[in-house]
Amino acid sequence: MSHPRRRVVAIVQARMGSTRLPGKVLADIAGQPMLVREVERARRAATLDELVVATTVEQADDAVAELCLSRGYLCYRGHPTDVLDRYYRAAQEHRADVIVRLTGDCPLIDPGVIDEAVRAFLESEPPYDLVANRLAEGRTFPIGLDTEVCSFEALEAAWREAADPYEREHVLPFIYERRGRFRVQLLRGGEDFGHLRWTVDAPEDLEVVRRVFEHFGRRDDFTWLDVLDLFRQDPSLALLNASVEHRGFREAHLGPEER
Repeated sequence: MSHPRRRVVAIVQARMGSTRLPGKVLADIAGQPMLVREVERARRAATLDELVVATTVEQADDAVAELCLSRGYLCYRGHPTDVLDRYYRAAQEHRADVIVRLTGDCPLIDPGVIDEAVRAFLESEPPYDLVANRLAEGRTFPIGLDTEVCSFEALEAAWREAADPYEREHVLPFIYERRGRFRVQLLRGGEDFGHLRWTVDAPEDLEVVRRVFEHFGRRDDFTWLDVLDLFRQDPSLALLNASVEHRGFREAHLGPEER
């Protein structure tokens, strides 16, 4: 059965506030702000019609909005803590039928992984409400390739009904914690690399991703499999941030900059 063409919009949540590493979304990574590294990589995904940075109306996030303006990135400014509302209104403004949720601390995000998740979502029959490559039941992709794909209808249901502050702040728990109501699918890779930490939540994490970009000559067109090869060749890389505590699923599911 063929579906009408659906408009796929990636929304990257990014703000300057972060309890562990303030201002990290604009931290320098091999000559470019982290947010630029992430957006440039993510926007190469073939399945995306548009990419929007969703930041807040707070004065501290003027810097994020100004960066977007200078780079020609679409930017939506919304609620500081009700991130579900921020997502919903950004999705509505940009006429999204399908939302790809990305968080602004994943500069190694991979367009191929985004495409894999979006295609799994679009091609499912009967359709899924949410496809994600990390859920409570596990993950096989490295931490930092986190991609969640949901329908506008499911997002709208969450926006209308979610009352728990946790569900408002972390966007999609309303959907993935109600499996009886929503069809949710975990996207798994072949091997399990879920122990690898490629996100940026602490100074040690920043050092890891800086070394990755420097290794590739400050380019940003390498794939996650290229990074995997690098980690295999140089096991010391994974030791740099091995002491950083990774939060449990419910904690970790929040937006990085919302911590």
